[in-house]
Amino acid sequence: MRWLVVGATGMLGQDLCTMLRERGEHVTPLSRAELDVTDAGATAGIAQGFDVVVNCAAYTAVDAAESDESTAFAVNAVGAEHIARAAHAAGARIVHVSTDYVFDGQASTAYAEDAPVAPRSAYGRTKCAGEWAVRSVAPDHLVVRTAWLYGAHGPCFPTTIVRVLGERGAIDVVDDQLGQPTWTADLADLIHRLVVAGAPAGTYHGTSSGRTSWHGFAAAAVRSAGLDATAVAPTTSDAFVRPAPRPAYSVLGHDALRAVGVEPIGDWAQRWDEAAPIVLAPTS
Repeated sequence: MRWLVVGATGMLGQDLCTMLRERGEHVTPLSRAELDVTDAGATAGIAQGFDVVVNCAAYTAVDAAESDESTAFAVNAVGAEHIARAAHAAGARIVHVSTDYVFDGQASTAYAEDAPVAPRSAYGRTKCAGEWAVRSVAPDHLVVRTAWLYGAHGPCFPTTIVRVLGERGAIDVVDDQLGQPTWTADLADLIHRLVVAGAPAGTYHGTSSGRTSWHGFAAAAVRSAGLDATAVAPTTSDAFVRPAPRPAYSVLGHDALRAVGVEPIGDWAQRWDEAAPIVLAPTS
């Protein structure tokens, strides 16, 4: 198949392009510098000749979006519509990457794919609008929600934790927000498997199985780095007030994947054990 990856220089985009090439797929990457997704003229026609278009482009500065929602909306909603419209016009399948922030984060059991959306932040609202736009203009869509992404290509939570602990000798991390740490390489694999399986159009959740807190993930990262996990102390969200509210519960269910015969990503802790040597590898 011929794949077009938009937002190809981000953590997920890089892993996706690498994985697709390794599996013998034809891949064309487009970076933000090469394509302004907010420009309708620039995006028109970009999908011609492709079978699949994956939109990894996003405005992900969650706190900054609170004071600049118009810019976030331009990328996450308008840009998503442009890419989906171009894919539909070319007869290509659109895979749109979304987020757990479309939910209110107040649940106590895993969010189903069809659970009501109720975003509480500007970022969540713009991503929710993007989902709606993709569904509206491209019937042959796969909306894949993910959360707590980490990877080898760029700053991410585990590398930041290890660096800060090394600098300070101790660190406090919130223990009252629950989610599913997800390796970008695993999400890339899932996207490929969904497309190859010919999954019906719809919404799917691309997160690891199981759950933990940010504190639990931090402790795992520190242990993998050979440092003392007792130096990571639990604290509450009240101690780290941010402009954008963080979901207290970001656990997503995977019933839609199972229903179409696609295996969800494995348990977060097992996947971290495999990812850690790659993600924490020195960059120089």
